[in-house]
Amino acid sequence: MELLSNELKNYLETTCDPETKLLKRIDRETNLKVSMPRMLSGHYQGRVLSMLSKLLGPRRILEVGTFTGYASLCLAEGLSPDGILYTIDINAELEDMVRANFRESALGAKINYLVGNATEIIPNLDEVFDLVFIDADKKNNETYYNLCIDKLRSGGLIIVDNVLWSGKVLENIKTDSSTALIGSFNDFIASDERVEKLILPVRDGLYMIRKK
Repeated sequence: MELLSNELKNYLETTCDPETKLLKRIDRETNLKVSMPRMLSGHYQGRVLSMLSKLLGPRRILEVGTFTGYASLCLAEGLSPDGILYTIDINAELEDMVRANFRESALGAKINYLVGNATEIIPNLDEVFDLVFIDADKKNNETYYNLCIDKLRSGGLIIVDNVLWSGKVLENIKTDSSTALIGSFNDFIASDERVEKLILPVRDGLYMIRKK
């Protein structure tokens, strides 16, 4: 199930700010060289993440799931002058590519790229975060959320990607484990009274979760 037609996707991209040359290159190289390139946020979602970050002006951002660094750079655009973005990914095979992408950006000095298991790294981060973006293995969405919520300031924002799962969450009977886990996570957030929440039908669904 495609949430938006190709025509509407193209229109959205032509009516928002353009990608930088670096982001265009990361998109192109990801599609040419990396398996599962659909995991990359892409132009329109990248501008959404950038806008949200700029509205918050965060001093500390945490990203769970770096992939090739596209979303990291978009989120970093909104960092305060003394801001830092921590981004965690378990895929060491992409490390050289990601570090090269960050070095090419003026924002690279603000990014702390950590390779390893996020469930082990997050508890050791001695920070209070203003913004968290969760875009990693979907089976652990609730685990990552629970690890992050106590490190998020009141009024801070958690964004979780792929929560509509190509519309499969609408199925009455969840036919695969990923769909069932995402549906269960969405239900968990919907009933969490610690936060205000809504899903934006951007790309594959962004859950916007604001800590009270």
